[in-house]
Amino acid sequence: RRRGIHHGVSNPSHDHRHAPSRAEVPVTVLLGIDLGDRRIGVATADTVTGAVRPLLTLRRGTPAQDAEAIGRISRERRAETLVVGLPLHADGRESEQSERTRAWVDEVGPLVGLPVALRDERRTSQSAESRMGRAPRGRSGGAPSARARTAWRARIDREAAADILQREVDARSNTEVPT
Repeated sequence: RRRGIHHGVSNPSHDHRHAPSRAEVPVTVLLGIDLGDRRIGVATADTVTGAVRPLLTLRRGTPAQDAEAIGRISRERRAETLVVGLPLHADGRESEQSERTRAWVDEVGPLVGLPVALRDERRTSQSAESRMGRAPRGRSGGAPSARARTAWRARIDREAAADILQREVDARSNTEVPT
């Protein structure tokens, strides 16, 4: 296990013997990241309500620029954890992209200053594409403009980030002991 990166997420400090009232339950906000070569899809989740929302798409920069943008968003949203999608092969093995993602997390994570959890992101982009349908056609019925294509891909990235967060929220809720 790498230091500061959590592969399975649990909250060992949570005492399941006493079920807190809704007012006592701390709100945990997660910031989901779908890291691509050109763009970063960002989503947010509230672990108390389970609400997950696509937020925005950033253009990739240097790791320092990425950390600055993600840090600003995490402070604005009061996020407590970053959840970064880890691209795996269909059989679960890590890929070259997994290595690049881990290297990015190693650089950006400490600069943002939040704990980072890695979450399997297999098929999240494909799932987002199937929900959204094909890219819209151009005005004359032909291929979409470069601008429309870029906007559609950016939407796919933030929807994929929301899928990554949904998996994290589901995993966290499955580890809670029912009262």
